[in-house]
Amino acid sequence: MAASFVPSNVLGRSGHTPPSDKLNIGLIGFGSQSLKMLPDWLKRPELQFTSVCDPNKESYDYPQWGAPNGELWGTPGGREVGRKLINGYYEQKYGKAAYNGCTAYADFRDLLENENDLDAVFVMTPDHLHATIATAAMKKNLMVGSHKPIGNFMKETRITCETAQETGMPTQLFAFRDQEENHHIHEWIHQGVIGKVYELHRWTNRPMWPQGTPYLPENTPPVPDGFDWDLWLGPSLPRTYSPDYTHTVFRGWHEFGGGCLADMGYYGLWTDWRVLNLGMPQIAEASANVVCDVREYRSGWVRNTVSFPQAATIQWEVPVKDSNEMIDVFWYEGGLRPITPKALGREEKKLPAEGVMYVGEDGIIVADYNYGNPRIHGVDNADEIAATLKAPDINLIDYTDEMINYFKGGKIPGEITLILRLLRKPFVLEIWRSERIRPTERTNV
Repeated sequence: MAASFVPSNVLGRSGHTPPSDKLNIGLIGFGSQSLKMLPDWLKRPELQFTSVCDPNKESYDYPQWGAPNGELWGTPGGREVGRKLINGYYEQKYGKAAYNGCTAYADFRDLLENENDLDAVFVMTPDHLHATIATAAMKKNLMVGSHKPIGNFMKETRITCETAQETGMPTQLFAFRDQEENHHIHEWIHQGVIGKVYELHRWTNRPMWPQGTPYLPENTPPVPDGFDWDLWLGPSLPRTYSPDYTHTVFRGWHEFGGGCLADMGYYGLWTDWRVLNLGMPQIAEASANVVCDVREYRSGWVRNTVSFPQAATIQWEVPVKDSNEMIDVFWYEGGLRPITPKALGREEKKLPAEGVMYVGEDGIIVADYNYGNPRIHGVDNADEIAATLKAPDINLIDYTDEMINYFKGGKIPGEITLILRLLRKPFVLEIWRSERIRPTERTNV
Protein backbone atom coordinates (compact mmCIF):
# COMPACT_ATOMS: atom_id res chain seq x y z
CA MET A 1 0.00 0.00 0.00
CA ALA A 2 1.51 3.27 -1.05
CA ALA A 3 1.95 6.04 1.46
CA SER A 4 -0.49 8.95 1.18
CA PHE A 5 -0.05 12.46 2.48
CA VAL A 6 -3.08 14.47 3.57
CA PRO A 7 -2.67 18.27 3.74
CA SER A 8 -2.85 19.67 7.26
CA ASN A 9 -5.78 21.91 6.30
CA VAL A 10 -7.89 18.79 5.63
CA LEU A 11 -7.17 17.44 9.10
CA GLY A 12 -7.66 20.78 10.76
CA ARG A 13 -4.18 20.83 12.30
CA SER A 14 -1.71 23.67 12.76
CA GLY A 15 -4.47 26.24 13.06
CA HIS A 16 -6.26 25.19 9.87
CA THR A 17 -10.00 24.64 9.71
CA PRO A 18 -11.26 21.47 7.99
CA PRO A 19 -13.22 22.15 4.78
CA SER A 20 -16.32 20.63 6.38
CA ASP A 21 -16.17 23.35 9.03
CA LYS A 22 -15.81 26.21 6.56
CA LEU A 23 -18.69 28.38 5.52
CA ASN A 24 -18.69 29.21 1.81
CA ILE A 25 -19.67 32.85 1.47
CA GLY A 26 -21.00 34.87 -1.45
CA LEU A 27 -20.24 38.57 -1.02
CA ILE A 28 -22.98 40.66 -2.65
CA GLY A 29 -22.06 44.31 -3.05
CA PHE A 30 -18.46 45.47 -3.17
CA GLY A 31 -18.12 49.14 -2.33
CA SER A 32 -16.48 51.10 0.46
CA GLN A 33 -18.04 49.05 3.29
CA SER A 34 -16.97 45.70 1.83
CA LEU A 35 -13.51 47.11 1.23
CA LYS A 36 -13.40 48.07 4.91
CA MET A 37 -14.77 44.83 6.39
CA LEU A 38 -13.37 42.17 4.03
CA PRO A 39 -9.79 42.12 5.41
CA ASP A 40 -10.96 40.94 8.84
CA TRP A 41 -13.38 38.42 7.34
CA LEU A 42 -10.65 36.93 5.15
CA LYS A 43 -8.55 36.24 8.24
CA ARG A 44 -11.29 34.09 9.75
CA PRO A 45 -10.43 30.45 8.96
CA GLU A 46 -14.10 29.47 9.18
CA LEU A 47 -15.05 31.75 6.28
CA GLN A 48 -14.21 30.97 2.65
CA PHE A 49 -15.24 33.61 0.09
CA THR A 50 -16.11 31.81 -3.11
CA SER A 51 -18.02 34.46 -5.07
CA VAL A 52 -18.53 38.21 -5.30
CA CYS A 53 -21.33 40.17 -6.98
CA ASP A 54 -21.81 43.80 -7.93
CA PRO A 55 -23.52 45.54 -10.90
CA ASN A 56 -20.37 47.65 -11.18
CA LYS A 57 -17.47 45.85 -12.82
CA GLU A 58 -14.58 48.00 -11.59
CA SER A 59 -14.05 51.71 -10.98
CA TYR A 60 -12.11 54.12 -8.80
CA ASP A 61 -14.72 56.77 -8.13
CA TYR A 62 -16.23 55.88 -4.74
CA PRO A 63 -16.21 59.01 -2.55
CA GLN A 64 -14.61 58.91 0.88
CA TRP A 65 -15.44 61.03 3.90
CA GLY A 66 -13.72 64.19 5.09
CA ALA A 67 -11.79 67.09 3.63
CA PRO A 68 -9.97 66.49 0.32
CA ASN A 69 -6.23 65.86 0.34
CA GLY A 70 -5.50 66.25 -3.35
CA GLU A 71 -6.80 62.82 -4.37
CA LEU A 72 -6.93 62.15 -8.10
CA TRP A 73 -9.03 59.03 -7.66
CA GLY A 74 -11.71 57.76 -5.33
CA THR A 75 -11.84 54.47 -3.46
CA PRO A 76 -11.92 51.34 -5.66
CA GLY A 77 -15.09 49.29 -5.93
CA GLY A 78 -16.89 46.74 -8.08
CA ARG A 79 -16.95 42.98 -8.48
CA GLU A 80 -13.55 42.68 -10.17
CA VAL A 81 -11.91 44.67 -7.39
CA GLY A 82 -13.45 42.26 -4.89
CA ARG A 83 -12.49 39.18 -6.87
CA LYS A 84 -8.88 40.31 -7.22
CA LEU A 85 -8.59 41.02 -3.50
CA ILE A 86 -10.09 37.67 -2.52
CA ASN A 87 -8.06 35.63 -5.00
CA GLY A 88 -4.90 37.54 -4.06
CA TYR A 89 -5.40 36.85 -0.37
CA TYR A 90 -5.92 33.12 -0.91
CA GLU A 91 -2.90 32.96 -3.22
CA GLN A 92 -0.72 34.04 -0.31
CA LYS A 93 -2.60 31.98 2.27
CA TYR A 94 -2.44 28.73 0.32
CA GLY A 95 0.93 29.41 -1.31
CA LYS A 96 -0.41 29.07 -4.84
CA ALA A 97 1.02 30.92 -7.81
CA ALA A 98 -2.47 31.62 -9.11
CA TYR A 99 -5.73 31.21 -7.22
CA ASN A 100 -8.94 31.63 -9.22
CA GLY A 101 -11.47 30.12 -6.85
CA CYS A 102 -13.59 33.27 -6.52
CA THR A 103 -16.23 33.82 -9.19
CA ALA A 104 -17.83 37.16 -10.06
CA TYR A 105 -21.36 38.15 -11.11
CA ALA A 106 -23.18 41.33 -12.02
CA ASP A 107 -26.65 40.00 -11.05
CA PHE A 108 -27.17 38.49 -7.59
CA ARG A 109 -29.87 36.19 -9.03
CA ASP A 110 -27.25 34.54 -11.24
CA LEU A 111 -25.02 34.05 -8.21
CA LEU A 112 -27.83 32.41 -6.23
CA GLU A 113 -28.73 30.19 -9.19
CA ASN A 114 -25.24 29.06 -10.19
CA GLU A 115 -23.24 28.86 -6.95
CA ASN A 116 -24.47 25.56 -5.58
CA ASP A 117 -21.91 25.22 -2.78
CA LEU A 118 -22.77 28.41 -0.93
CA ASP A 119 -23.67 28.31 2.76
CA ALA A 120 -24.37 32.02 3.22
CA VAL A 121 -24.35 35.41 1.56
CA PHE A 122 -23.21 38.73 3.00
CA VAL A 123 -25.36 41.60 1.73
CA MET A 124 -23.24 44.77 1.47
CA THR A 125 -25.21 46.72 -1.14
CA PRO A 126 -26.95 50.10 -0.88
CA ASP A 127 -29.92 49.98 1.49
CA HIS A 128 -32.67 49.63 -1.12
CA LEU A 129 -31.38 46.19 -2.18
CA HIS A 130 -30.98 44.61 1.27
CA ALA A 131 -34.46 43.15 1.66
CA THR A 132 -34.76 41.90 -1.93
CA ILE A 133 -31.46 40.03 -1.80
CA ALA A 134 -31.87 38.71 1.75
CA THR A 135 -35.33 37.25 1.13
CA ALA A 136 -34.24 35.68 -2.17
CA ALA A 137 -31.22 34.08 -0.48
CA MET A 138 -33.21 32.69 2.44
CA LYS A 139 -35.70 31.15 0.01
CA LYS A 140 -32.67 29.38 -1.53
CA ASN A 141 -31.93 27.96 1.95
CA LEU A 142 -28.92 30.23 2.41
CA MET A 143 -27.94 31.94 5.64
CA VAL A 144 -27.72 35.73 5.44
CA GLY A 145 -25.48 38.34 7.01
CA SER A 146 -26.58 41.85 6.12
CA HIS A 147 -25.28 45.31 6.72
CA LYS A 148 -27.75 47.70 8.28
CA PRO A 149 -30.55 48.41 7.74
CA ILE A 150 -32.53 45.19 7.32
CA GLY A 151 -34.75 46.95 4.79
CA ASN A 152 -35.12 50.45 3.44
CA PHE A 153 -38.84 50.61 4.33
CA MET A 154 -40.70 49.16 7.30
CA LYS A 155 -42.71 46.81 5.09
CA GLU A 156 -39.51 45.46 3.56
CA THR A 157 -38.06 44.95 7.03
CA ARG A 158 -41.10 43.03 8.22
CA ILE A 159 -41.15 40.91 5.06
CA THR A 160 -37.48 40.04 5.59
CA CYS A 161 -37.98 39.09 9.25
CA GLU A 162 -41.08 37.09 8.35
CA THR A 163 -39.09 35.22 5.69
CA ALA A 164 -36.40 34.41 8.25
CA GLN A 165 -39.05 32.98 10.57
CA GLU A 166 -40.76 31.00 7.80
CA THR A 167 -37.55 29.50 6.39
CA GLY A 168 -35.75 29.07 9.70
CA MET A 169 -32.50 30.30 8.12
CA PRO A 170 -29.95 31.86 10.51
CA THR A 171 -29.32 35.55 9.92
CA GLN A 172 -27.05 38.28 11.28
CA LEU A 173 -27.21 42.08 11.11
CA PHE A 174 -23.84 43.84 10.94
CA ALA A 175 -24.86 46.70 13.22
CA PHE A 176 -23.86 45.66 16.73
CA ARG A 177 -20.84 47.04 18.57
CA ASP A 178 -19.97 45.84 22.06
CA GLN A 179 -17.88 48.48 23.83
CA GLU A 180 -16.46 48.03 27.32
CA GLU A 181 -17.53 51.56 28.27
CA ASN A 182 -21.23 50.90 27.69
CA HIS A 183 -21.06 48.10 30.27
CA HIS A 184 -19.70 50.57 32.82
CA ILE A 185 -22.44 53.08 31.95
CA HIS A 186 -25.00 50.30 32.39
CA GLU A 187 -23.55 49.58 35.84
CA TRP A 188 -23.63 53.27 36.88
CA ILE A 189 -27.27 53.58 35.83
CA HIS A 190 -28.46 50.38 37.46
CA GLN A 191 -26.57 51.17 40.67
CA GLY A 192 -28.54 54.43 40.84
CA VAL A 193 -25.55 56.77 40.54
CA ILE A 194 -27.60 59.39 38.61
CA GLY A 195 -30.99 58.35 39.95
CA LYS A 196 -33.92 57.29 37.78
CA VAL A 197 -33.21 58.06 34.11
CA TYR A 198 -36.00 60.02 32.45
CA GLU A 199 -34.31 61.26 29.24
CA LEU A 200 -31.90 59.85 26.69
CA HIS A 201 -30.26 62.12 24.10
CA ARG A 202 -28.18 60.92 21.14
CA TRP A 203 -26.77 63.11 18.37
CA THR A 204 -24.61 62.92 15.25
CA ASN A 205 -22.98 65.51 12.99
CA ARG A 206 -23.91 63.42 9.94
CA PRO A 207 -24.73 63.67 7.06
CA MET A 208 -21.26 63.49 5.55
CA TRP A 209 -22.79 63.25 2.08
CA PRO A 210 -25.00 65.61 0.01
CA GLN A 211 -28.52 65.58 1.39
CA GLY A 212 -31.55 67.80 1.80
CA THR A 213 -32.37 68.85 -1.77
CA PRO A 214 -36.03 68.66 -2.85
CA TYR A 215 -34.96 68.15 -6.47
CA LEU A 216 -33.76 65.11 -8.36
CA PRO A 217 -30.22 65.37 -9.80
CA GLU A 218 -29.59 67.35 -12.96
CA ASN A 219 -26.20 65.68 -13.30
CA THR A 220 -27.23 62.87 -15.68
CA PRO A 221 -24.26 61.77 -17.84
CA PRO A 222 -24.25 58.49 -19.79
CA VAL A 223 -24.08 55.32 -17.72
CA PRO A 224 -20.38 54.42 -17.25
CA ASP A 225 -18.96 51.42 -19.06
CA GLY A 226 -19.10 48.31 -16.92
CA PHE A 227 -21.93 49.62 -14.74
CA ASP A 228 -25.39 48.04 -15.03
CA TRP A 229 -27.76 50.79 -13.94
CA ASP A 230 -30.89 48.65 -14.11
CA LEU A 231 -29.36 46.03 -11.84
CA TRP A 232 -28.28 48.74 -9.39
CA LEU A 233 -31.86 50.08 -9.30
CA GLY A 234 -33.15 46.58 -8.54
CA PRO A 235 -36.67 46.86 -7.03
CA SER A 236 -36.82 50.64 -7.51
CA LEU A 237 -38.83 52.32 -10.24
CA PRO A 238 -36.94 53.29 -13.43
CA ARG A 239 -35.24 56.67 -13.45
CA THR A 240 -32.40 58.43 -15.30
CA TYR A 241 -28.90 57.50 -14.18
CA SER A 242 -26.93 59.97 -12.07
CA PRO A 243 -23.69 59.46 -10.14
CA ASP A 244 -25.36 61.57 -7.43
CA TYR A 245 -27.41 58.48 -6.53
CA THR A 246 -24.75 55.79 -6.47
CA HIS A 247 -21.79 54.51 -4.50
CA THR A 248 -21.39 56.07 -1.04
CA VAL A 249 -23.86 58.95 -1.56
CA PHE A 250 -27.02 56.83 -1.91
CA ARG A 251 -27.79 57.32 1.79
CA GLY A 252 -29.45 60.71 1.41
CA TRP A 253 -32.25 59.67 -0.98
CA HIS A 254 -35.55 58.26 0.29
CA GLU A 255 -35.55 55.63 -2.44
CA PHE A 256 -32.05 54.29 -1.85
CA GLY A 257 -31.07 54.95 1.77
CA GLY A 258 -32.26 55.71 5.26
CA GLY A 259 -30.49 59.00 5.95
CA CYS A 260 -28.54 59.66 9.13
CA LEU A 261 -30.77 57.56 11.37
CA ALA A 262 -30.17 54.39 9.34
CA ASP A 263 -26.50 55.24 8.84
CA MET A 264 -25.55 55.98 12.47
CA GLY A 265 -28.62 55.57 14.66
CA TYR A 266 -28.32 51.79 14.66
CA TYR A 267 -24.87 51.81 16.23
CA GLY A 268 -25.93 53.85 19.25
CA LEU A 269 -29.67 53.49 19.85
CA TRP A 270 -29.33 49.72 19.53
CA THR A 271 -27.20 49.59 22.68
CA ASP A 272 -29.05 52.40 24.46
CA TRP A 273 -32.20 50.29 24.25
CA ARG A 274 -30.36 47.42 25.95
CA VAL A 275 -28.77 49.61 28.63
CA LEU A 276 -32.13 51.12 29.61
CA ASN A 277 -34.25 47.99 28.98
CA LEU A 278 -36.60 49.84 26.65
CA GLY A 279 -39.59 48.54 24.73
CA MET A 280 -41.56 49.63 21.67
CA PRO A 281 -41.93 53.43 21.29
CA GLN A 282 -45.48 54.60 21.95
CA ILE A 283 -45.32 58.11 20.49
CA ALA A 284 -42.97 59.68 17.94
CA GLU A 285 -42.66 63.26 16.73
CA ALA A 286 -40.11 64.70 14.31
CA SER A 287 -39.10 68.09 12.94
CA ALA A 288 -36.66 69.09 10.21
CA ASN A 289 -35.13 72.08 8.51
CA VAL A 290 -37.01 73.67 5.61
CA VAL A 291 -35.87 74.42 2.06
CA CYS A 292 -36.78 77.60 0.18
CA ASP A 293 -36.30 78.98 -3.32
CA VAL A 294 -37.46 81.92 -5.44
CA ARG A 295 -40.01 81.41 -8.20
CA GLU A 296 -41.71 84.20 -10.16
CA TYR A 297 -40.26 86.77 -7.76
CA ARG A 298 -41.68 85.01 -4.73
CA SER A 299 -39.60 83.27 -2.10
CA GLY A 300 -41.25 80.33 -0.43
CA TRP A 301 -40.96 76.87 0.98
CA VAL A 302 -40.41 73.81 -1.20
CA ARG A 303 -41.83 70.49 -0.06
CA ASN A 304 -39.09 67.87 -0.05
CA THR A 305 -40.38 64.39 -0.95
CA VAL A 306 -37.19 62.87 -2.39
CA SER A 307 -34.33 63.28 0.10
CA PHE A 308 -33.74 63.35 3.82
CA PRO A 309 -33.31 66.75 5.51
CA GLN A 310 -30.01 68.42 6.23
CA ALA A 311 -30.88 68.57 9.91
CA ALA A 312 -33.64 67.03 12.00
CA THR A 313 -34.73 65.95 15.45
CA ILE A 314 -36.97 63.11 16.63
CA GLN A 315 -38.55 62.49 20.02
CA TRP A 316 -39.97 59.15 21.14
CA GLU A 317 -41.88 58.27 24.30
CA VAL A 318 -40.67 54.79 25.19
CA PRO A 319 -41.77 52.46 28.00
CA VAL A 320 -39.26 50.77 30.26
CA LYS A 321 -39.98 47.06 30.11
CA ASP A 322 -41.37 45.35 33.21
CA SER A 323 -42.35 48.70 34.74
CA ASN A 324 -44.88 51.51 34.46
CA GLU A 325 -42.20 54.08 33.65
CA MET A 326 -41.63 56.01 30.43
CA ILE A 327 -38.46 57.62 29.04
CA ASP A 328 -38.22 60.43 26.52
CA VAL A 329 -35.67 59.58 23.82
CA PHE A 330 -34.28 62.37 21.62
CA TRP A 331 -32.35 62.04 18.35
CA TYR A 332 -30.48 64.93 16.68
CA GLU A 333 -28.71 64.98 13.30
CA GLY A 334 -27.10 67.42 10.91
CA GLY A 335 -25.02 69.21 13.56
CA LEU A 336 -27.92 69.74 15.98
CA ARG A 337 -27.38 68.63 19.56
CA PRO A 338 -28.96 69.14 22.99
CA ILE A 339 -28.51 72.32 24.98
CA THR A 340 -25.56 71.88 27.34
CA PRO A 341 -27.01 71.00 30.77
CA LYS A 342 -26.26 73.35 33.65
CA ALA A 343 -24.33 70.58 35.40
CA LEU A 344 -21.81 70.64 32.54
CA GLY A 345 -21.88 74.39 32.19
CA ARG A 346 -20.83 74.87 35.80
CA GLU A 347 -17.89 72.58 35.13
CA GLU A 348 -17.06 74.49 31.93
CA LYS A 349 -17.57 71.35 29.83
CA LYS A 350 -19.01 71.15 26.34
CA LEU A 351 -20.94 68.39 24.66
CA PRO A 352 -18.97 66.46 22.01
CA ALA A 353 -19.78 66.90 18.30
CA GLU A 354 -21.32 63.41 18.37
CA GLY A 355 -22.44 61.82 21.59
CA VAL A 356 -24.94 60.32 23.98
CA MET A 357 -26.38 61.68 27.23
CA TYR A 358 -28.39 59.92 29.93
CA VAL A 359 -30.30 62.38 32.13
CA GLY A 360 -31.27 61.17 35.59
CA GLU A 361 -33.00 62.76 38.56
CA ASP A 362 -29.68 63.11 40.41
CA GLY A 363 -27.10 63.54 37.65
CA ILE A 364 -26.06 63.14 34.06
CA ILE A 365 -23.83 60.74 32.10
CA VAL A 366 -22.24 62.03 28.88
CA ALA A 367 -20.06 60.04 26.47
CA ASP A 368 -18.80 60.16 22.91
CA TYR A 369 -21.01 58.57 20.28
CA ASN A 370 -19.51 55.08 20.73
CA TYR A 371 -19.46 55.43 24.54
CA GLY A 372 -15.84 56.58 24.69
CA ASN A 373 -14.78 58.94 27.51
CA PRO A 374 -17.90 58.48 29.65
CA ARG A 375 -18.23 61.04 32.45
CA ILE A 376 -20.63 61.50 35.35
CA HIS A 377 -21.76 65.08 35.99
CA GLY A 378 -23.73 66.74 38.76
CA VAL A 379 -22.90 64.04 41.32
CA ASP A 380 -20.55 64.47 44.30
CA ASN A 381 -17.28 62.53 43.95
CA ALA A 382 -18.20 61.68 40.36
CA ASP A 383 -14.63 60.92 39.24
CA GLU A 384 -14.06 58.62 42.22
CA ILE A 385 -17.30 56.78 41.54
CA ALA A 386 -16.45 56.39 37.86
CA ALA A 387 -13.00 55.03 38.69
CA THR A 388 -14.16 52.49 41.28
CA LEU A 389 -17.62 51.40 40.14
CA LYS A 390 -16.95 49.14 37.17
CA ALA A 391 -19.09 46.50 35.51
CA PRO A 392 -18.04 43.04 36.75
CA ASP A 393 -17.09 40.10 34.53
CA ILE A 394 -17.28 41.89 31.17
CA ASN A 395 -17.23 39.44 28.28
CA LEU A 396 -17.26 41.53 25.11
CA ILE A 397 -19.10 40.04 22.13
CA ASP A 398 -17.39 39.94 18.75
CA TYR A 399 -20.32 39.95 16.35
CA THR A 400 -18.37 38.06 13.67
CA ASP A 401 -17.49 35.28 16.13
CA GLU A 402 -21.12 35.28 17.27
CA MET A 403 -22.34 35.02 13.68
CA ILE A 404 -19.95 32.20 12.78
CA ASN A 405 -20.97 30.24 15.88
CA TYR A 406 -24.65 30.73 15.11
CA PHE A 407 -24.26 29.85 11.43
CA LYS A 408 -22.53 26.63 12.48
CA GLY A 409 -25.39 25.60 14.74
CA GLY A 410 -24.64 27.53 17.91
CA LYS A 411 -26.75 29.71 20.18
CA ILE A 412 -29.14 32.27 18.68
CA PRO A 413 -27.74 35.79 19.28
CA GLY A 414 -29.83 37.89 21.64
CA GLU A 415 -29.96 40.68 19.08
CA ILE A 416 -32.09 38.58 16.72
CA THR A 417 -34.67 38.07 19.46
CA LEU A 418 -34.73 41.84 20.03
CA ILE A 419 -35.35 42.60 16.34
CA LEU A 420 -38.22 40.14 16.10
CA ARG A 421 -39.82 41.47 19.26
CA LEU A 422 -39.71 45.07 18.03
CA LEU A 423 -41.23 44.07 14.71
CA ARG A 424 -43.88 41.72 16.10
CA LYS A 425 -46.96 43.77 15.27
CA PRO A 426 -49.86 42.85 12.98
CA PHE A 427 -49.21 43.70 9.35
CA VAL A 428 -50.39 42.63 5.93
CA LEU A 429 -47.71 40.73 4.00
CA GLU A 430 -47.88 42.00 0.43
CA ILE A 431 -45.27 41.05 -2.15
CA TRP A 432 -45.75 41.91 -5.79
CA ARG A 433 -45.98 38.88 -8.03
CA SER A 434 -42.49 39.29 -9.41
CA GLU A 435 -38.92 38.42 -8.52
CA ARG A 436 -38.58 41.75 -6.73
CA ILE A 437 -40.17 43.31 -3.68
CA ARG A 438 -42.00 46.51 -4.61
CA PRO A 439 -43.55 48.08 -1.51
CA THR A 440 -46.34 50.53 -2.27
CA GLU A 441 -44.76 53.20 -0.08
CA ARG A 442 -42.08 53.99 -2.69
CA THR A 443 -41.52 57.66 -3.36
CA ASN A 444 -42.82 58.88 -6.71
CA VAL A 445 -40.07 59.89 -9.12
